[in-house]
Amino acid sequence: MPAKSGKQYIERIDTQTVPCWYKGELVTGKRSEHFAFAGLMKTQAKLYDLQNDPQWIDTMTYSSPTDGKPVGMSFLPPTSVDDLRRRREAMSVWSGMHHGFLGRSPDYMNTAIMAFYTGADILAELSPQYVENLKNYYAYCRDNDITLSHAFIQPHASKISGQLDATEDAIAAKVVERTNEGLIINGAFMMATQAATSDEILVYPSPSPAPFDDENPFAFAFAVPNDLPGISLICRDTYASESKFNYPLSSRYEEMDNIVIFDHVLVPHDRIFFAGNEEMSSRLFTGSHFHIHAGHQVLCRYIAKTEFVLGTIQLLADTLDQAAETHVVEKTARVLAGLESLKALAVAAEVGAITDERGFVLPAPKPLMAANLLYPKLYPEMIEILQLLGSSGVIMVPQEEEFRSDIAPHLDTYLRGSDMVSQERTALFRLIWELGAGSFGGRQTQFERFFFGNSITVSNRLYSASSKDYSYRQLVRDFITNTGTSL
Repeated sequence: MPAKSGKQYIERIDTQTVPCWYKGELVTGKRSEHFAFAGLMKTQAKLYDLQNDPQWIDTMTYSSPTDGKPVGMSFLPPTSVDDLRRRREAMSVWSGMHHGFLGRSPDYMNTAIMAFYTGADILAELSPQYVENLKNYYAYCRDNDITLSHAFIQPHASKISGQLDATEDAIAAKVVERTNEGLIINGAFMMATQAATSDEILVYPSPSPAPFDDENPFAFAFAVPNDLPGISLICRDTYASESKFNYPLSSRYEEMDNIVIFDHVLVPHDRIFFAGNEEMSSRLFTGSHFHIHAGHQVLCRYIAKTEFVLGTIQLLADTLDQAAETHVVEKTARVLAGLESLKALAVAAEVGAITDERGFVLPAPKPLMAANLLYPKLYPEMIEILQLLGSSGVIMVPQEEEFRSDIAPHLDTYLRGSDMVSQERTALFRLIWELGAGSFGGRQTQFERFFFGNSITVSNRLYSASSKDYSYRQLVRDFITNTGTSL
């Protein structure tokens, strides 16, 4: 199946049989009809529908090298700056549709598996079969438009156990048996966002140290359908609601996070990308330039989200008749500066594009890493601005039901804005409540703070990428050693 439609996406998820637990009960029936997943699936269906829309198909797809059929643009391995532009345009269209609130929209993992594909040859020193497995899996995802989730992070108890306990006793994710058919895997993973609304899961944990390097049972990467026997999903509480008026964001964009349990899951040999080599875990991640390729997609999302929050701030200031207030101008200008900085970094990433050691074109790393360092501070600041401007007005906000009741005429009288009827003004404040005080908004803020790691980790990436650039040091050295010269 080439680039799929929204209907096909929903049908595929609805046929899954993976045990999925929500509030202590197994989810039964169609996933698309369960309130915890329905809103998100409808939103993602609209994203997929663009791939078959005559108006957008040339932007959202390209021809598969396998059979010439249209496939998602975010699978495209860039070999030119024009390819980077085409990828950005497609990813920006999707980001604009979900306003940046889907941190794991399908193009994120499409980009991830594309990045690993570009680095597949790194695996050759371990086994030509691993190279073939990874390249084949990428082509499978591309040509079948697989909606992919990922499991990278293990529970704290698992990580500690892998470091302290004997290998046979450790509860860290590990290979417990090697068979003719494949590897038997046990383990648990946190934060598999959208596992319950995806086709497959890419599993790539950081391995725990083992007493032997060549056959480390904790070192592996693979991808499997997420309803293989032995896999179970555990959901957190949902923030979703069916009412788009009362909960305008979570009703559309609530991405379920899952704990994924692997209980003696047989992973076929052709789905294994490497196993047993701890060093290869970091080499493939770094050598594939995962953070750079993914950072390009993420920056598109940052821009769309900033535009949405900026528009919310401006609309709030207008309806409160505060748009000309000095403190509002200053706060809004800070957001504008942040938005223009992100846009400039996107341009710089493409203008400064480089070719990697295997002939693929990378966006310039430093602008993307700068954006990754900037946004975890910019986003909470924008939310705080909404909280400050909205003040106590964000707390007492009626619901949709009141506007259909006998009390509605009083609301129409007392809750209108200078340029808004009461219901529209209330809808704005409900949006601000979800962004600034609700559970959905709280997750979004925490999510953005730690999207690519904590601030030290993100800072180290940018610092390391710049540490071998001596041009600025030399600029100053030349200046202080030639103080007698002048222009």
